[in-house]
Amino acid sequence: MTSRRDFLKKAGLGAAAGTSVLAAPAVKAQSTIRWRLQTYAGPALAEHVVKPAIDSFNKIAGDEMQIELYTADSLVPTGELFRAMQRGTIDAVQSDDDSMASPTEVTVFGGYFPFATRYSLDVPVLFNQYGLKEIWDAEYEKVGVKHISAGSWDPCHFNTKEPIRSLADLQGKRVYTFPTAGRFMSQFGVVPVNVPYEDAEVAVQTGELDGIAWSGITEDYTVGWANVTPYFLTNNISGAWIGHFFANMDRWNEVPEHLQELLKVTMDSSHYYRQWWYWGGEASLRVDGTKMELTSIPDSEWATVEAAAHKFWDEIAAESETKAKVVEIFKNYNAVMDKAGRPYRYS
Repeated sequence: MTSRRDFLKKAGLGAAAGTSVLAAPAVKAQSTIRWRLQTYAGPALAEHVVKPAIDSFNKIAGDEMQIELYTADSLVPTGELFRAMQRGTIDAVQSDDDSMASPTEVTVFGGYFPFATRYSLDVPVLFNQYGLKEIWDAEYEKVGVKHISAGSWDPCHFNTKEPIRSLADLQGKRVYTFPTAGRFMSQFGVVPVNVPYEDAEVAVQTGELDGIAWSGITEDYTVGWANVTPYFLTNNISGAWIGHFFANMDRWNEVPEHLQELLKVTMDSSHYYRQWWYWGGEASLRVDGTKMELTSIPDSEWATVEAAAHKFWDEIAAESETKAKVVEIFKNYNAVMDKAGRPYRYS
C-alpha cells in the first residue's frame, strides 16, 4: 500500500510538471455511413419524387450518415435494381416491385395493378390498415432485402401521338409501360415495348413507340413527354402507382436505430410530398395545360376493361397462396369503399 501511494504521488507530480504518466484512452473516430440509393425516376422527376426527402435526411443526419442519390439507369439498369441491391452493389432503391424485377410473390402488384386503386390515398390505407405492409415485409425478408415503406404516386394514363377515343384505337399501339400493365392491356391490342426510362421520349420521336402508359399528366409535363405526345387519355388503368423504398438487409442492420427511424420519417415525408404534388398537378394540368388534348373512351366501353381486370385478378390469385391473399385484400378493400359511397367512391 505504501509503495502504491508513493507511485501515485510521483505520478501526480509528474503530471503537474507536464509529464503524462497515465494516458487517456484513445477514442476511435467513427466514419460517416455512406449509402448509394438509385431511384427509378429520371433527373427531372427525381427532383420531386425523392430528392427533397434525401436532402432532408442528409441535412439532419450530418456527419453520421449521408445518402448519395442516383437517378434512373445511372448505376445499373432499372430491371437490375433488385439484384444489385440484394448483392450490395447499391445500398437502397426507390422503385416499384414490377419494373425492378423483384423475385417475390408480390412483384405483380407493384406499379399499376389494374384497377386495384382509384385514388392515391388508397395505397397507404391498404398497407397500413388492410395488411399489405406485413405481407411485403415478410416477402422481402425472405430474399435479404428490407422493405422500408410503401407510398402512392400518380394514376396510369395513356399519352399518345394519335388520339384514343375507343378501344379499337388501341389496337397495335406500341406502348412503353410496366410489365403487369402491359400483360393486362395486351388483350386489347396494346403492344408493350420495354425501353430505358430516359429513352422513352426519343423512342416516340423516332417511331419506335406510339405512346406511353407510365404515368399521369403531371409526369408527362415534368419529364418532357408532353412535348412529343399531344394526346392524353382520361381513362386510366389504375388510380395510383404503388412504389416503395427498399434497402439491402445487411446494410440496414448496420445503421443505428435512431438513423433507421430517421430514414423512415424522411421517406414518409417523400410519400406525403407526392400525395399533394401529383393530386394538384393532375387537376391543374388537365385544366390549364396547353400541350396535350384530352380524349376519352366512353364509360360504357371502358367498363369492359374494368370487367376484364377483375378476371385478371382471379388469374393472378390462382398462381399462389400469397397472391390470392393480396387479391382478396384488394377485393375486400374496394367493396368497403363502394359501400361507403361518397367521397370514397362515386360509382
